[in-house]
Amino acid sequence: MNESDLYNSPYVANKIKVYAKAKGISLKGLLEGCHLGSNTFSHMLHGKSLAFDSLARIADYLDCSVDYLLGRTDNPEINK
Repeated sequence: MNESDLYNSPYVANKIKVYAKAKGISLKGLLEGCHLGSNTFSHMLHGKSLAFDSLARIADYLDCSVDYLLGRTDNPEINK
């Protein structure tokens, strides 16, 4: 992890996508399960920040920590 990646919306969006794919969860299913709009990832990839509660819902849905999604740890179980 590069320090400049922390809190970077495109980095976080990609981290979420990769982890969801590894768990066999589609992005559409993830967004629907978290009650988020279909353009959420597009907005993030273009630099728009995700609200803290939305990020927490995604972490809960993926059964990992927010710290993992932000790139603060490589262990999805830490601070879960």
